[in-house]
Amino acid sequence: MSFESKTIRDIIFENINRTTFLPSIQREFVWDPIAIEKLFDSIMGDYPISSFLFWRIQEEHTKDWVAYEFIRDFDKEDPHNREANVAGLHRSIYLVLDGQQRLTSLFIGLKGSYRFFYRRWKKTRLYLNLLKPQVRNEENPEELTYQFKFRENDKPDNPDKEYWYLIERILDYEDPEDAKKDLKKDLISKSEEQIDNANRLIGRLHSKIYISKLINYYEEKSQDYDKVVEIFIRANTAGKKLEYSDILLSTATAKWKTLNAREEIQKFTDEINKIGAGYKFDKDFVLKGCLYLTETLPIQYKVKNFSRGNLELIENNWETIKTNIETTIHLVNKFGFSNKNITSTAALLPIAFYLMKQNRKTFVTSSNADDVKNQNIIQKWLIFSLLKNSFGGASDTTLKNLRDTLLAQELYTQFPAESLYKRLEIEPVFNQSELDDIKNYQYSTMYCYLVLSLMYPDRDWKGSVFHEDHIFPKSEFTTAKLKARGYNDQKIAEYQKYFNTILNLQLLTESDNLEKSKSDFALWLSTRDENFKARHTIPAIDNYSFDNFLEFIQKRQELIINPQSAVRIRPPELIFNQKIFVQ
Repeated sequence: MSFESKTIRDIIFENINRTTFLPSIQREFVWDPIAIEKLFDSIMGDYPISSFLFWRIQEEHTKDWVAYEFIRDFDKEDPHNREANVAGLHRSIYLVLDGQQRLTSLFIGLKGSYRFFYRRWKKTRLYLNLLKPQVRNEENPEELTYQFKFRENDKPDNPDKEYWYLIERILDYEDPEDAKKDLKKDLISKSEEQIDNANRLIGRLHSKIYISKLINYYEEKSQDYDKVVEIFIRANTAGKKLEYSDILLSTATAKWKTLNAREEIQKFTDEINKIGAGYKFDKDFVLKGCLYLTETLPIQYKVKNFSRGNLELIENNWETIKTNIETTIHLVNKFGFSNKNITSTAALLPIAFYLMKQNRKTFVTSSNADDVKNQNIIQKWLIFSLLKNSFGGASDTTLKNLRDTLLAQELYTQFPAESLYKRLEIEPVFNQSELDDIKNYQYSTMYCYLVLSLMYPDRDWKGSVFHEDHIFPKSEFTTAKLKARGYNDQKIAEYQKYFNTILNLQLLTESDNLEKSKSDFALWLSTRDENFKARHTIPAIDNYSFDNFLEFIQKRQELIINPQSAVRIRPPELIFNQKIFVQ
């Protein structure tokens, strides 16, 4: 970066809305009149107003990015910046990355107006009271030394103590003595002390605008847009990280032709989060989906991939994008996937791409045997890709590889799970080490709900809410209660080792879970139907009393994990892993 200094007058006359504009990633002007008045007070009082950061866009790149004009006449009813026409500028331009609020305030104060509502709508301009003595309040340094005020006119409320000088007038005089001479006739009735005060203020104001180089700015010359966005984020957040999607949405909003990208994407994000029991998808997921489902576009989440041409492609494909992302979420919701067990939202995008290519609106609700089989294949693929953390590393590369695989399909009939497994370099089976890890997954942890859902491959979830339930109530596993049962330390340690793991968990409907609550499992089980054990992978033992907990755990482990097979799981007619994990 290079460092430059200019006067306020030069910036206002030569730069703003001539060669210097705002990028679309900037947020709108938000300062109120008091903040602008404080800025001018700081300038007059020799307080620093901080440095600025300008981004130099080379002439050949100016057409790639939308620039906005600074607001001169601010209106609270219409606070939006107008798009700048830079087509006729055959030169580099500057976009302000840091300092928009201050520069806009200077522009409004020196050349424009501020319209706001206070009891009624008022269009005001910035004035300075030339008769107010400059006395600094040492006890309250926040109190302004100079009396700047946005007013509707220059008529004083108290003529003996007020002369309201329109700040814009100072720009009419290159020489401060001419500015003072212009005032002479207006001050003829004032005291000598007041005249001296007014002349001193005019001289100081002129010096701050014309002489002092108060606009100190760094010039960023890089044409690497992602680097520039990172600079912008760091300069503007004061430690609070901006959403990258907010930056890209600002860019997209400027480049969609018929729709407001920000409103469309935020509205759609809200809509998909209301599906089923609710999700927490963010705008980043939707924007990534825009790149992924517009199949000619690069997947990397970078500013340069949101160029004008690419955004036009996304806008043209927007309805298709929405339909297939929403359909995908309805599908995984049917499988019982919730905010708890979708550990990587990126894994949903290949499914959305497949559904887009399949182009069948009724697929999710279909009861056709082939469709149901295909849905089970998709469910199994999603489970394995999440459990094996396939999207945990370089997810952009992973997503691109999967999209390439999907594009290579000649017919979009059955979901090409085998090809996608191969591209991910995983198999739909677990080795013994993975199985040992699974049995130790703890209640309510990242993958616990996901693994539990594998125990119910034939369940029609239909958006129902299912709770993780301790088969033997967790409230009974406190050290005090176990000692009260007469268990020794070794037995207590064994009970507490397993009570919070997969081996003592099941998924119950919300109503069943509330009904069961802390009930004794043996008593509660006696009230269930004859297929309950099969549905929930409950082993057959003689007695389900609390004293037989360790036998229950051992037998259930044998049902869930087949220790005889470290690579393949048993046939699909059996329970849990035998149904879901078999190829």
